[in-house]
Amino acid sequence: MEKENYITIPHQITDKSFQIIQEEIGKIAPNYKFENPLQEAVIKRAIHTTADFDYLQNLKFTHNVLEKMKDVLMNHGVIYTDTTMALSGINKRRLNKLGVDYHCLIRDPQVIEMAQKKGITRSMAAVEVAAKDSRQKIFIIGNAPTALCKIIEMVNDNQLQTAAVIGVPVGFVEAAESKQALYESDIPAIAALGRKGGSNLAAALINAVMYNMDIKKLGDEYGRHTKQ
Repeated sequence: MEKENYITIPHQITDKSFQIIQEEIGKIAPNYKFENPLQEAVIKRAIHTTADFDYLQNLKFTHNVLEKMKDVLMNHGVIYTDTTMALSGINKRRLNKLGVDYHCLIRDPQVIEMAQKKGITRSMAAVEVAAKDSRQKIFIIGNAPTALCKIIEMVNDNQLQTAAVIGVPVGFVEAAESKQALYESDIPAIAALGRKGGSNLAAALINAVMYNMDIKKLGDEYGRHTKQ
């Protein structure tokens, strides 16, 4: 392509992408209603990241999860991810500005030793180690169904407290089942039902919440768009 025939300015590319996303939603699901502006921003970010409009139906929000996540982010909580890939995709400059701590424990020596001794995955051991952290926590799971199952198990056994969970592991073995269990649990969660998901999606979801936490401003913009 000739340079003059395509967009080269980053924010214009993003703006055009979201314009196309809204146009496509209008075509494939003209009666689709978002619950609120923040949920709309999160779902559209998921679609922007994956180019997959199935997330209009597959991405589920339970127990006022977005407000719970905002509370953690605004009150110096901590984020735990199941993979370094998920952590690498999160906007850490924004987390630092908010005073939010963040960790992936998958390579932590204590986690490796625990996994070997107990005969469990390192992702499961990482959840057990993170459970000792008394701060408000968000778990972000994009790859390991075993981590999601361990979170649900420990919460049910009163061994873990978590403010919210992003549960979007991708795959064929226990991925769909673990996300369904999360969706049906009492844990505030964003769950991508079915086999689809991934670390890139997990990071995009938490980023979307951080980018859109000014609800008053977002609500005003949402009202303007719906009147057009």
